Amino acid sequence: MSPRRMVCITALVGIMALAQGGHSFFQLATVVENARGAAATFVNSLNDEQRAKAVLPLDSPRRLDWNIIPKETRKGLQLNEMTDAQRAAARAVLQNVLSQMGYSKSTQIMNMENLLKEFEAGRQNTPLRDSTRYYFTVFGRPEANEKWGLSVEGHHLSLNFLLDGDQVISSTPQAFAANPAVVRNENKSAIELGTRMLRVEETAAFELVQSLSNSQRATALIAETAPREMRALGVSQPPQDPAVGISYGELSATQQRVLRRLVNEYIRAVPDEVADARRQLIRQNGGWEAVRFAWSGALQPGIGHYYRIQGPTFLIEFVNTQPDSAGNLANHIHCVWRDIRGDFGERL
Repeated sequence: MSPRRMVCITALVGIMALAQGGHSFFQLATVVENARGAAATFVNSLNDEQRAKAVLPLDSPRRLDWNIIPKETRKGLQLNEMTDAQRAAARAVLQNVLSQMGYSKSTQIMNMENLLKEFEAGRQNTPLRDSTRYYFTVFGRPEANEKWGLSVEGHHLSLNFLLDGDQVISSTPQAFAANPAVVRNENKSAIELGTRMLRVEETAAFELVQSLSNSQRATALIAETAPREMRALGVSQPPQDPAVGISYGELSATQQRVLRRLVNEYIRAVPDEVADARRQLIRQNGGWEAVRFAWSGALQPGIGHYYRIQGPTFLIEFVNTQPDSAGNLANHIHCVWRDIRGDFGERL
């Protein structure tokens, strides 16, 4: 086959992918190439001692170790162990594996540690609060035609990726959290009253559950009291319980739009091309008709509540039952997007 004919066929494949509502291979390849380049720049900026912490083998069992709770130690190299230039390189890695929205949420979560430090000053046995105690780990070698992984993690944030050649094999677990979810107290940390984190994840869910009829709510509610925490927090693989709650098909057209908007808020934390791949997996595995929404706890803010959204390829869990550090009830969110088929690219 002539080179010119090969180019024409390759271009046609890309056009067909776009016409079918998918994402072009070349677009995704660019995303992966940019992430790989940023990761290589970060790794190359490190000295030997830093690299020993920041770079681990791809088959290290620590790649499957994740959590968002305060921990004394984690895998990886902390931002506070880096020079200013290295921190900029680390943040560039984060920018290249997330959408602008996902990056904004991540940096907001990091900055909120300053507010927690202020609110908890003088208390006994509180965790160390530090906006630079976020750890970056590269697994394997971020090079062309190589499989490699990335973890960015600290209090209230865990982002995990596996890339291979020009493919994003896995982008889960993806966990965000907020304490406080809404800033209700005056502070000296330059965070305005009313500042809200993970807004859509909570407000769209309340919009949906409050719109349900009595008969719909009877199907959607799985418990009167919300659990204290998400299931399988810190466990390498998501729970495999069958989906429960109300099905997408049992919702009105308006309610379906709200549910799609809610799910898409989790989906679009990553670059558009990766987000499109997540949506494509939903379409290819039963579509929205295979998705269920379940709720536990109170039907209004300020009292513990929880929801779960599950389809054949994904699991969302959201819980808001804990008080924030200033004592405001149910103002402390944990939420996660997981691959029900297996996180970290480890197929179950």
